[in-house]
Amino acid sequence: MKKFKFTDIGIGLLFALFFLSAGVILAVNFRPLYYFDIKNLDIAKTSGIEASVIKENYDALIDYNSPFFKGELEFPTLPSSAPALEHFKEVKSLFLSFYFICGVIAVLLLIIILYKKKIKDYSYLVPSAVTVLVLPLLVALACAVNFDKLFIVFHKIFFRNDYWLFDPATDPIINLLPDTYFMHCLLLIIAIILLGSFCLFFVSHIIRKSNDKFRSNT
Repeated sequence: MKKFKFTDIGIGLLFALFFLSAGVILAVNFRPLYYFDIKNLDIAKTSGIEASVIKENYDALIDYNSPFFKGELEFPTLPSSAPALEHFKEVKSLFLSFYFICGVIAVLLLIIILYKKKIKDYSYLVPSAVTVLVLPLLVALACAVNFDKLFIVFHKIFFRNDYWLFDPATDPIINLLPDTYFMHCLLLIIAIILLGSFCLFFVSHIIRKSNDKFRSNT
């Protein structure tokens, strides 16, 4: 049995952060999920706005959160208050940090993977897979207990004001973004992390199987 190394857990944490940030980026930009929820959650009926208009305003919000978008947020047909626009600016800054984290960690992991391959040390894969697996399990447990509470705690941690408490009268965009949609985004992020953990397990299995076959032939 190979000796346990704390560095393997460190590598696992890097993988966890990478899959988390990649999952957030994918969830934010995966528009088909929201388009599905327009019908699934009957957003047009609950908001009193046509589906085509909902998509138009939602697309404007997603375009704004792109790292390549320059300028201020403007909804095509919906009014917005100054506090709401400030909140969306803070949200964009948070999303941009995920792009940065994903890029930096991707480079670090590439260096680590190439170094480990050079010295033929793949012992980090399984501990990393297990470490990555812990994150979605904890989040899933928190969601199962109380997603609404988790949603509120998230906003209180990452935002130092109450601008996220929208008034539908001045910021009708909030009627187009039900909590259930955000839960679906979270489930997508969890799925991405689980897929990442599975990939690490799978690569470890393939390498171990290849090594066993090599030993049996020598």
